[in-house]
Amino acid sequence: MRRVGVRSDAPQKHHIELLHYRQKSNWDCGVSCVLMVLPNKHRQHLTKNLSKICRSEGFNKSTWTIDLCYLLKKYEVQHVFYTVTIGVHEGYRANSFYHQILTKASSSFDRFQDENRVKVKFRDASKNKIPVRKASISILHIIEQLLNGPIIILTNARLLYCDICKSNKISNELRKCLPWPTTYQGHYIVLCGYDIERQRVFYRNPSFGDRKYASNEEAQREVLKKGDVCAMSVSTLEEARKSYGTDEDVIFIYK
Repeated sequence: MRRVGVRSDAPQKHHIELLHYRQKSNWDCGVSCVLMVLPNKHRQHLTKNLSKICRSEGFNKSTWTIDLCYLLKKYEVQHVFYTVTIGVHEGYRANSFYHQILTKASSSFDRFQDENRVKVKFRDASKNKIPVRKASISILHIIEQLLNGPIIILTNARLLYCDICKSNKISNELRKCLPWPTTYQGHYIVLCGYDIERQRVFYRNPSFGDRKYASNEEAQREVLKKGDVCAMSVSTLEEARKSYGTDEDVIFIYK
């Protein structure tokens, strides 16, 4: 893909400091990303009341991007949600990842079945002052938005590849050799910076422990050995965020 640039008055390298939060289960990566962008007092409140809030918000252990937006609204975090699908993509019923999530039982909202619950949240987003926009966001828009705040983004975890700590190295190399299709595994991460010269974005992966940022390549390699902020190429991000199943879901956070 073509190199990505930034406007002339923007820094060539940018990083947003965030307090890392590691997910506790296989379902809470999205909530963990929300925790990373919350102010400290709100983070403490959500952490202490997580189970109760998950139940009251209706998603329990099945979080969709729209659920994260309602959480952000609850804690008065200014944001905008962009997606190419308003509601639930009908084609996902055949997808093994979503098949475990979507229910084919009663459509009664009172039973909080996932598919209907998600559709209702989308329907009510406007009256709840939750900004949802149907749009495909360019990588340039994403890079420039990082000057305003972090970004929560839905990816295919199987396509993520950290250039420095080499996570997913084996599967990445095999995909280059073998023409097999990549299965979908939805996973939220938080973008927290970029390096235009190296065509990289920095991100926090809630699957990992705390990962701090280092300003130069040598320092990055040293601190990443101890578990620090991840970095991936712009092209890797594009593939992971546009994989079938993500709906290109992106939440811009304004801090």
